Amino acid sequence: MKHASFGAMPCPVARSLEHVGEWWSMLILRDALHGYKRFDEFEQSLGIAPGILARRLKTLVEAGMLERRQYTAKPPRYEYLVTDRCRDFETVLHSLLAFGNRHFSPGERNVVIVDSQTGVEAEPVLIDSRSGRPLSDPRFQWAAGPAADAEVQRRYAKASA
Repeated sequence: MKHASFGAMPCPVARSLEHVGEWWSMLILRDALHGYKRFDEFEQSLGIAPGILARRLKTLVEAGMLERRQYTAKPPRYEYLVTDRCRDFETVLHSLLAFGNRHFSPGERNVVIVDSQTGVEAEPVLIDSRSGRPLSDPRFQWAAGPAADAEVQRRYAKASA
């Protein structure tokens, strides 16, 4: 079944994918978080067609992931700045980097995360901030949240049974 939009789905994963799930979007956000700001910088870094880049940037601005700011009037030129929402997304990119290194390029890790003060390589792990336990611990499971409709409640009640 093909969806025109994931935006109205009750799943927060689906709603997130509506805004950042297209692969160019994630790579644009990666580059933005590494200091790229201008259209030509993204275009050169990614080897992306200008029309696709323009559409992706527009979508990311509309989603609040980037802020579009004019830096010259004649001709009008814009730069794209990282927002707090985009900075929050960086943890998702860290997880994808670690997953990719572990499963798709274990002997060829071209990019790693390091502690800037010690140079020691980091190993990203998602943890529960309350208990400090990794979310990969089997005790953690997905569950219907307080705003869940009946369908979502049934789905997660069935999964936990």
